[in-house]
Amino acid sequence: MDMQAAAGRADRILDDVLNEIKPPLQWAHGPTSLGGCDVSRMRVVMTVVSLDRRGSFLGIVDRYWRDTGYRITSVNKDVEFPAIYARTADGFGVSLSFGGKGQAFFEADSPCVEKSEVAESTTPPNGPAYEGVYPLPRPNIRSPFWSAGAP
Repeated sequence: MDMQAAAGRADRILDDVLNEIKPPLQWAHGPTSLGGCDVSRMRVVMTVVSLDRRGSFLGIVDRYWRDTGYRITSVNKDVEFPAIYARTADGFGVSLSFGGKGQAFFEADSPCVEKSEVAESTTPPNGPAYEGVYPLPRPNIRSPFWSAGAP
């Protein structure tokens, strides 16, 4: 597998978990990171996820990853900034972490693969694209469900 194929696999990992979350969230592409022999893709959730809903959100992701055969490697149970980390059977690391203002970040990291050029993801974002904008804004999309109880 080369870095482009690994980036495609990372995209599928992220797309699959985001498709499991109901009601759907709006998200944008985060930066693609390239290492010496690895690649990381990120999805930045633009929907506000309230403190009251973070447990449900993490539970959906945890169950999906376990049902898919991923091994949960670590869980951060911090109330405000929780996170969950897992590993796929083919060696990809995947995480869901919360940052400021209830912003969630999904990231998938490849194992070491053959060096190659890597194109940007072809998956269209579920929300504004924010092309050329970095850093991305804080979450600014309200959901009757996911944002319930958030200021």
